[in-house]
Amino acid sequence: MKFTSRATAISPFLAMAYGEKATVLEEQGKDVIRLNLGEPDFGAPAAVLAAMKESLDIPDFPYTSALGIPELRQSIASFYETQHEVKLSPSRVVVTAGASGALLLASAALVEPGDNVILGDPSYPCNRRFLNAFGAEVTLVPTRSEDSFQLTAESVADNWKHNTKGVLIATPANPTGTAIETDELIKIGQYCKAKGGFLIVDEIYLDLALSLDVQVDTDASISNDKKLQTVLANAELQDTVVVINSFSKYFGMTGWRLGWCVVPETMTSIVEKLAQNLFICPSTLSQKAALACFTPDALAQCEQNRNTLIERSSLVFNALKNMGLSLDAKPDGAFYAYINIKHTGLSAIEFCDALLSQYYVALTPGNDFGEHNADHYVRLSFATNIERLSEGLSRLAKFIESLR
Repeated sequence: MKFTSRATAISPFLAMAYGEKATVLEEQGKDVIRLNLGEPDFGAPAAVLAAMKESLDIPDFPYTSALGIPELRQSIASFYETQHEVKLSPSRVVVTAGASGALLLASAALVEPGDNVILGDPSYPCNRRFLNAFGAEVTLVPTRSEDSFQLTAESVADNWKHNTKGVLIATPANPTGTAIETDELIKIGQYCKAKGGFLIVDEIYLDLALSLDVQVDTDASISNDKKLQTVLANAELQDTVVVINSFSKYFGMTGWRLGWCVVPETMTSIVEKLAQNLFICPSTLSQKAALACFTPDALAQCEQNRNTLIERSSLVFNALKNMGLSLDAKPDGAFYAYINIKHTGLSAIEFCDALLSQYYVALTPGNDFGEHNADHYVRLSFATNIERLSEGLSRLAKFIESLR
């Protein structure tokens, strides 16, 4: 049996690989603290769990429209209006099997073999894998901490090739938690539109802003002063931008595998045909339960969870400063710290291997997220309860002290 080059060339997802290493240690009786995965520990809102249990009393889960249940599409559109003051037609909302399903559909609809797409470095690795799977080549453009590890309009223009078809940006981003300046994002969108290209914006962490209220005893560069705004607020880009979002992060529904994308009106029918053929429809059970995400009780619980993440971010940022570890750009959202470990003299993989084997704390090497200076960074996820997080930071401090 011969496997395809796309299958054999793909690199492992290191965040998952370190999870597997942690599991082996746990099976040996070790107390491992997992700060390697971006999975919120708070789970789905109580109203969603109740709705799921109630729906099980009438176990009738037929296929839905490939675009999703109409009521859920309307609820998502209404969420944009109440949460972000953006009026959106539900006809542009496509419910998908997670944000991954949305990226799959966008890649299938927008790129041909040989097309080029621009992404920033560092960035979430799976995003480029979807593009590669449909034959696109990806240009990873090195970003600077001064630009919040985000692309700029200038860097996009400098790297635009004859076969470039578009740009993919995540804001706030994984692994850095940083958001792109709104004006810069609009400039990039305008450039893509002028070139006849597309802009895909991954906004799965948009509603997990680390708000202005967070108090961080550290450099001013780590203060949180950036308003997070959906790119959909700019009417000029409505016909060339695709927005990706998910129920996994803000709503804590990772394993429910439910997300959505917002596409131009002319793209909806294209995406519908692709969805019909590639996965028929998203999970009916998950969709029915997700309707409860937009109830007042559920939204209040999600906001409380966000406040919890803000408290954790303060703990993490202050602890890292006390250890002498640097955050080179301010996290604006999500639950990540992208830590510069260059001064330790260890590569990112050496650092993570030693920390896990000696102190039983799992982080993710920067090598997962790109190539430019990847050996100088590790990602810490604070999507875990405060007690375990505090213990993990204490062990990390002891590890850093041992290196001195």
